[in-house]
Amino acid sequence: MDFQLKIMGSASARPVIDRFQSAQVLTVHGRSFLIDCGEGVQIQLQHFGISSLKIDSIFISHIHGDHVFGIFGLLSTMGMLGRTIALNIYAPLAFGPILKFFLSYYGEGLGFEIRHIVLKMKEPELIYETKSLEISAFPLNHGIETFGFLFKEKAPQRNVNKDALAKYGFTLAEIASLKRGEDIVRPAGRNDSAPGFHNGFVKYSDSDEPLIIKSEEASYVPWIPRSFAYCSDTAPFAREAEWVKGVDMLYHETTYLAEYAELAATRHHSTTLQAAQCAKDAGVGRLIIGHYSSRNRNSSVYEKECRSVFPESYASNDGSVFDLPLKKHPLL
Repeated sequence: MDFQLKIMGSASARPVIDRFQSAQVLTVHGRSFLIDCGEGVQIQLQHFGISSLKIDSIFISHIHGDHVFGIFGLLSTMGMLGRTIALNIYAPLAFGPILKFFLSYYGEGLGFEIRHIVLKMKEPELIYETKSLEISAFPLNHGIETFGFLFKEKAPQRNVNKDALAKYGFTLAEIASLKRGEDIVRPAGRNDSAPGFHNGFVKYSDSDEPLIIKSEEASYVPWIPRSFAYCSDTAPFAREAEWVKGVDMLYHETTYLAEYAELAATRHHSTTLQAAQCAKDAGVGRLIIGHYSSRNRNSSVYEKECRSVFPESYASNDGSVFDLPLKKHPLL
């Protein structure tokens, strides 16, 4: 089961010759999600072998140009390629007039419906859900309405431990309960005729008390759910680390090196050290950085500063790929 992040663009607002602007593709269980849509995103999708027709949904953090200027070309190309499946775009309210303008001039014969799902939450809120995935949005601190996104796999159904099955001879109803993570409670005494018991002869309990079989003893989670959070663009704020706490992978903008802290504050952005501190405070597994200022295009310098605070920091570049491998239970 895949969980992979591909960087389409790692530059910030000012164009540079060797970096495209903000865009990422996160693929989870075969579904691909485009996060932000900077200029030239459709070219980058082709460059890195990603079909625009396979984009499930688009998530726009805010309407600054380096995060949205690629949307017109991408939607037009989707239409020319024959897309017929409706496309949901999760974006702030201010994206509405942009989409309306596009549809009024270029929407005729497009061939698929575009739905703008308005983001307006003040706290983390679920916006997308499948059987195996949840996506939430939360507000950031960037001067205009801006949102981050949290992608989390749902916990899988538990597996029954074979040794416990042999020991207790679970009934089908008990197995179903264990798979849901529920404890089994059997009344005290003997019940030789109850179906599903090992050898047809198992005591419920050796005492007058009920027998409680803990879910943790008799079953296990086959794999650990994975998670990814996206925070761009934002200045530090009090609850940021709380909202991304414990994620396996955090993407956080590092527009400015530490020496430009005053400028970062003026423009509601983060420095390398601020992003790394957020990752440290949140206890994340890995920090991915990007959205670099054109003042310094050497991403290794940004990475070095981040690692002075949070060693598991990794600079992204256009075309970078970051995988979250599946962590299986030792019994599998």
